[in-house]
Parts: sequence; structure tokens; C-alpha cells
Amino acid sequence: MSDTDYDVIVIGGGGAGLAAAVTAAENGASVILFEARKELGGSTALSAGLFTAAATSVQRDLGIDDSAEKYFQHYMDLNQWMLKPGLIRTFCEQAGPTLEWLLGLGLDVPAKISGNAHQPGLSQAGVEDVWRGHVPKDQGYGLVQVLDAARRRHGIEVVLDTRVQALLTEGDRVVGVVADDVELRSAAVVVASGGFARDPELVDLHFPAANRAGSAAFVVAAEGSRGDHLHYAPSVDASITGDGWGLMLPTVYFQRYHHWQSGFPPKSRIHVNAAGRRFMDEDASYAVSTGIIDGQGGSAWMIFDDNARQNLPAGYADWAPDRIEDEADAGRTLRASSLAELAVLMAVPAAALDSTVERWNAHLPHGEDPDFLRHRTLANKGSTSNPEPIDTAPFYAARIFPAELVCTHAGLEIDSDSAVLSTRGTRVPGLFAAGEAGAGVLGQRYVGGGNAVANALTMGRIAGRNAALHSVDAQPLTA
Repeated sequence: MSDTDYDVIVIGGGGAGLAAAVTAAENGASVILFEARKELGGSTALSAGLFTAAATSVQRDLGIDDSAEKYFQHYMDLNQWMLKPGLIRTFCEQAGPTLEWLLGLGLDVPAKISGNAHQPGLSQAGVEDVWRGHVPKDQGYGLVQVLDAARRRHGIEVVLDTRVQALLTEGDRVVGVVADDVELRSAAVVVASGGFARDPELVDLHFPAANRAGSAAFVVAAEGSRGDHLHYAPSVDASITGDGWGLMLPTVYFQRYHHWQSGFPPKSRIHVNAAGRRFMDEDASYAVSTGIIDGQGGSAWMIFDDNARQNLPAGYADWAPDRIEDEADAGRTLRASSLAELAVLMAVPAAALDSTVERWNAHLPHGEDPDFLRHRTLANKGSTSNPEPIDTAPFYAARIFPAELVCTHAGLEIDSDSAVLSTRGTRVPGLFAAGEAGAGVLGQRYVGGGNAVANALTMGRIAGRNAALHSVDAQPLTA
């Protein structure tokens, strides 16, 4: 169009922004992408790259029968049907084709079973009965590299280290952006600027539950997650949805990094509540684990023994033998020579804690957990040995909270075309959004590992295609 500098302007160079930019270019649009940081990738590059999708070639090669309809039903049921069914159906239908698109661009997801989010292949993403977690080689970094290679092939211009200040409007229509005090016009704008986890004021306002862990809370989202999308909303009367929703991972109070750096707690551990009783599968997916702990008053105790401590691998920032000993010496992690003494320090009934540990020792170290079925979870994660009993003094107790803030779910409300909706429920002409910035797909319950990446890339692809429709003769996105 002669009166625009570009057909499509994309704000944000993470997974959603790259997917939107590449897809818009594939459909003939001229595209420029703005990234507030000095490099592309955002939170996607920091992730395992896990991607949840149904009815994929990887599943078929493994003999797994799945469908978008099954995925949709599971997604809606887990979120108690509090999300818009039309939007979620579109996401579930398009996640599979988006993965195939990525495979076509060069992403490598081998057709083999994976025990976790760091082993390439197909893993259990959450609490689904059909595994849908596609783990690529080279993790999230590799995924971003595949998308960036496609960007370069299309000659898409990138402006790094530049934060878009505002949307440019004429009447109720978005016609470009303002960056570095310069107006740049376009037929459509895609907001893919990430979430707001790095802005404490916005967290207080839109996801206050993230603060419940107090000083134990920490953030692992990309540094660029500053809530730009929320700052744009008032100028176009955009609707905000998803308040109060986000992903918090349960961690002990002393953890300060994602587990890649922190390490993992010992396999031989139990979580107990204020009554001194075990209440969950300690390896439950974070699709449900945070909710389970919230149901116990927002925190619990993690119990393990000295044998478990001594057998932790060295070299990690938090879960290492010496670190645990230092925390116990400082009195922050409780330590006692007997379970009865530990119960006193924890202020829980000693008889209950003793019987809880006794029951656990009688079962899971022998291969079965009749109460919480943790043996199934461990097997799905590739564990080939049973946990050892918790019976070697001294014994330890550390507080565990939903404390690791990964992503935020409040953002610009979108429809199934990734078009941004106004507070009246009508589309804001020329404005699209995806990823954490485009809200409505990520709900109260995070469906499992790869939910955010799949949302970012799938809805980013839809946003890019429909943004291109504003100025070029593109076809609607189909399966």
C-alpha cells in the first residue's frame, strides 16, 4: 500500500513475534519487527522449547492415535470451561499444523519417547492421557534459531534494542507505531511483546497471587517481559482478559533459578501439610501441582533425609549437598536427629508425621504408591529405580511454595483470528496480538509443559496470516 511504510509491523522478537513475522512474509507482506532487547528469542529462547500439539506426524510415527477434538476437550475440562470454546478450538486445531510448519522449516523433533522436557522426542506434557509434549533438539534456543533462519530467508527487517512507545491510530484504527519518537505506518500491527512478569507493579495489579510466596518468589521470564501490551491497551480501548492467571511453579524457599541452574530436589522426598500428612504426588505436573499446594493454604513442607542430601549431585546453584547443609546451619531449613524432633520444629503432629513417613517407606521404595500413584509419574519420566527410604538421620524440612513466576496470562483479549477486541467486544481494526500479549488461550490452569510455546507460535502464526490479509491477497489459515 502506497501510504504505508510496511504492510505489517510486529512488536516483539520472541517466539510469537518471529512466527507472526515469518508467516506474514510467507503471505506476501512486507514486514518489520521491533525487539526491545539486544537479541531475539524472548522467553521462548529460555524455555525447553516443549510444544504441546495433537494429531502430529511425531505422534503417528509412534503409533499414537490423537485428535484436535480430544485435545480441545482436555484443555477445556482442565480449565473448567472458563475459556472461550471457539478460541480454544481454533488453537487446538492449529497447534498440530503449526508444529508441522516448524518441522518443515527445519525443527527436529525425533519420533521417540522422552522422559522429560530436556530429552528430544515426545513427552508427557501435563495430565493428559495421550502424550502431546514435543521436545525439539537444542531446546527453545534451537526453536528460535529455526524461526530466525526463516526470517532471514524472507529478508524481514529487525530493529533491536528499540521499545515501541505507542500505537499510531487514526480514529479507532491502528495504522502503525511510534518508536524512538518516529512514526512508522503500516496496514496492520501485531503485538507479541511477551508478558509482564518483570514489572512488579503490573504483577501486583494483574497477577497478585504471584506475590504470595513473599521473599521466596523469583522470576524466570525474559528480561523484556515488561507489559508493553498492557500499556498500549488504553489508547485503543482494548479489552484486557486473564487477570489473576499465570504460571507459578512450586519451589522451595531457597531456590532462585530455574532447575537448569538450581538442580532438582531428591527423588526420596515427600510433601506434607500443616497436619503432618502427605497430600500429593510430589512429581505431579505443574498443570496441577500449584493448585494442589494452594489448596493446602499456599505452602507445604518438603521432607527428606541425610542420605538424600548427600546423594544430590554437586555443581548446581541450589540443590547441592553443601547448599542444603548451609541452609540448615543457618536455621532456615529445619534439621533434626529424629522425625519427632523435626515435627516439633515444624509445629505439626509428631504422630502424623511419623506414620506418614512410615507408610511412604513401606510402599514407594518397593515400587508402588497406592495413595498418590507417584510410581506411575516416575515411570513416565523415565525413572528406572525406586526412591530409597526416608530413614537416615538427620532429617530435613524445607518450605515449598508456588514461587517461580514463569509466565503471565493477562493481556489483550483476542478472538480466534488473533484480532484484538475492544471493551465493547468489537475488533480493533488493524490490531492483532499473540503469545502472552494476546490473552485468552492460557487460562487458569496451565495445561502442561509447552502450553506457552504452542500458544505463542500457533497464535503468532494466525496473527501474522491475518495481519497480512489487510494488505495482500493471502488465504485464511487452514489445517
